[in-house]
Amino acid sequence: MKRTNLFTKVNSQLSTCPLIPVNKVLKPCFLSSLLITFLLILSNGVEAAASTTKVTNIGAIIDRNSRTGKEEKTAMQIAVQNFNNISRNHKLSLHFKHPKGDPLQAAYAAEELIKEKKVEVIIGMDTWEEAALVANIGNQSQVPILSFAAPARTPILTSLRWPFLIRMASDGSEQMRCIAALVHSYNWRRVVVIYEDDVLGSEYGNLALLTGALQEVGSEIEYRLVLPPLSFLTDPKDVVQDELMKLQHQTKARVFIVLQSSLPMLTCILGEAKKAGLVGNDTVWIVANSITSFLDSMDIPVFSSMEGTLGIKTYYSSSSSYKRFEALFQKSFRSEYLNENDFQPGIQALRAYDSIGIITRAIEKLGSNITSPKRFLNSVLESDFSGLSGRIRFKDGMLSDAPTLRIVNVVGKKCKELDFWLPNCGFSDTLYVEQGKGRCRNSDGDKTSGGLSGPVIWPGDLTGRDPKGWAMPTEENPLRIIVPRRTSFDKFVTFRIDEKRPVGFCVDLFDEVVKRLNYSIPPVFFEFDGQYGDMIEGVYNKTYDAAIGDITILAERAEYVEFTQPYAESGLSMVVPLETEDTTWIFLKPFNLKMWMVSSALFIYTMLIIWFLEHQTNPEFRGPWKYQFGTALWFTFSSLFFAQRERLYSNFTRVVVVAWLCVVFILTSSYTASLTSMLTVQRMQPNFSQFEKLKNDKLNVGCNNESFVQEYVKDVLGFDHDKIKIFNPENDYTTEFERNSIAAAFLELPYERLFLNQHCKRYTGTKATYRFGGLGFAFQKGSPFAADFSREILCLSEDGNITLLEQKWFAPSPECSTSATNNNVESLSLSSFKGIYIVFAAISTICFLLFLFRLLRNSRLHHEADGGHLTPGGKSGTKYFHNGEKTRVPRRASTFAQALDKDEWGSTKWEYVSNSDNLENN
Repeated sequence: MKRTNLFTKVNSQLSTCPLIPVNKVLKPCFLSSLLITFLLILSNGVEAAASTTKVTNIGAIIDRNSRTGKEEKTAMQIAVQNFNNISRNHKLSLHFKHPKGDPLQAAYAAEELIKEKKVEVIIGMDTWEEAALVANIGNQSQVPILSFAAPARTPILTSLRWPFLIRMASDGSEQMRCIAALVHSYNWRRVVVIYEDDVLGSEYGNLALLTGALQEVGSEIEYRLVLPPLSFLTDPKDVVQDELMKLQHQTKARVFIVLQSSLPMLTCILGEAKKAGLVGNDTVWIVANSITSFLDSMDIPVFSSMEGTLGIKTYYSSSSSYKRFEALFQKSFRSEYLNENDFQPGIQALRAYDSIGIITRAIEKLGSNITSPKRFLNSVLESDFSGLSGRIRFKDGMLSDAPTLRIVNVVGKKCKELDFWLPNCGFSDTLYVEQGKGRCRNSDGDKTSGGLSGPVIWPGDLTGRDPKGWAMPTEENPLRIIVPRRTSFDKFVTFRIDEKRPVGFCVDLFDEVVKRLNYSIPPVFFEFDGQYGDMIEGVYNKTYDAAIGDITILAERAEYVEFTQPYAESGLSMVVPLETEDTTWIFLKPFNLKMWMVSSALFIYTMLIIWFLEHQTNPEFRGPWKYQFGTALWFTFSSLFFAQRERLYSNFTRVVVVAWLCVVFILTSSYTASLTSMLTVQRMQPNFSQFEKLKNDKLNVGCNNESFVQEYVKDVLGFDHDKIKIFNPENDYTTEFERNSIAAAFLELPYERLFLNQHCKRYTGTKATYRFGGLGFAFQKGSPFAADFSREILCLSEDGNITLLEQKWFAPSPECSTSATNNNVESLSLSSFKGIYIVFAAISTICFLLFLFRLLRNSRLHHEADGGHLTPGGKSGTKYFHNGEKTRVPRRASTFAQALDKDEWGSTKWEYVSNSDNLENN
């Protein structure tokens, strides 16, 4: 058609020419013919090339009025232009649609692009609501959808519900873990979340993720400040101001996390917060990635109001490809958007550029044949390359690699980069921890803390320490402290007449802790006349900031307040009166029962050893059995008093007796010393040592006015309610004991010690079997003061200052001073004499065995010597020697008897018989 028109036009021009001579026109006409021929050939070439070039239409749904949309449009145009410049037979054509922030308009725009522009793929959609509706259109038309948004939490069966949806983003879990780890690293226990609602509630998913991540590290969201969209407000400043005033009255947390906000709303929030004193010392502001991405493009006034803010930003490397893209982007963006102040590309621009790269790689892989939507979709999902925004590969229709984040700090007019946040690692001061080039912290909910590695500039003029993230007390707003007016013992805390400030051990301890802190705490004290549980309630409902005094740490109370490290141990002890001990059998007290039994056994063993060694050679140990036993018993017993008179013949016996006398000397000396102590010191013993006897005998018991002590005595120990008497001042106990109104008093361990320091002569306490959490101070939940006080209390304990305070306030009375001796003298036990008993038993046994061995050897020798004295006829060959009227006859009884008749050194004993006896035998 074009060729026909061209020919018609040329012919018409030629027909209108006037007739002139041929020789004049021959040469010009020839040149005209050549020109016409060249134009016809060129036209044919262009039409042939056009007929073989494939054009792929790409739809783009972006918000052209937002900074994000502007960056995405510029980046996509650059990517398309780069591809068209190098591709000869395939071209890309971009068709933009502007949904104006309405998801329904985005769905309508997708239908229009598919039907009218015949697009084969749609990219864009910066919100999940837009992406979900456009994905439905893509399913119906089988057109792949590349979305720049992803839900905070991926819905179940997303890939089956929207098979043609590809999410060029990751969910918000990694960013929320990063924020939670940042909060934990500085020990901030309570945070405030601020976000601008977009009507569709898109931030609820991120809010749920942040809540779970904070709970894993021991923190929580205490207040949520939800602001309506800026377009819905006629006077945004008044609305923001009212919301901030509510926040100040309902929470003292000063860690503000801005999850989502438009730039105008963020400017309004920061401006009003600064006026209200919420941007200053000990405050923390953290902004999410959706805001940090545009920090560089903000105006200078907005930047100045964000001084000290921490931001979470998606990290991307500055490679050579990025630098080439950056140069093209700045040139194009500056020429198209003159009203913008910053021309640096953000992460959204990089993802938009990579989305075109995904499409072009799929086209090259399929060889320009993308008529099959499913083949094109599969080719896109198989993408695996390193783009400008990071690693591009998909799993279940979403980027499989979690993003690497960077913590930035707003300083002056720029953002200072701090630590990295690496997936499955945590905070790191370098990007290459796997190569051992850096350190990795806060991984997988790690409970360690310590802050970021680099120095951080915080809001206000805070220097030398990290912000507490809490409303710090000032002279105008001091720390409101509740103190019990009446305690069980006023040494702990009490209010004196005409004095507003209390005194006592607890107040002095509080002052010592405050002196050691690196910040000031102006306090104001309020006396409270009521139960300790009501004091805890006052701190819990934020009527008071703290409670100090002799407050027992209990599990039930710890659910409502934050307790410090205990400054004194606590447990339930029973105090009972002392009475004089019966001394009838006191002479048995120096040794305990086991000692008496072993000593008696050793006494009998020694008596038997001496008898065995002496009764064959010593005439005093011979005779009837009763006489022998009596002599041995008398000898052993008299040796206890070193009064033995019997002569010893055996050297073995002498060795045993010497060892025995050593034992006797030690025993008698110890016995005398112990008995003397028992007789000279007044023996006192408690009326009752076990509370079961009190309970079984239905006796009255007393306890202080702490409600939990009463409940404990009744519910745990099992006393009847009418048998429990309530007393408060310490004098009531002594009075009631003297009146016999109570048989025992149940006191907590610190009260028991203080009571006995004054009344140690008349009362005693049992060991605290039932223990509690100790005594401590109470603060509001999330207060940083509890952790600081706990640390300083431990330091005071370690350096002995708490002991000095105890000596000051809990000094015992003169009669109960530490120099006084303990009335209860313990009986001596076997363990004190075990060594000497073993040595003596070994010596006695060795002597016995040696003596026995000698007896057996002598018996065998005599048996061998007497074997040749018998004649062949059986007559005895004994010879008789006459000496006057008596004849000495050597004779031997049994072999063992003969051995017993020998002296231990081998001398033979002879028996003397009369001559008449010899004649009778003959």
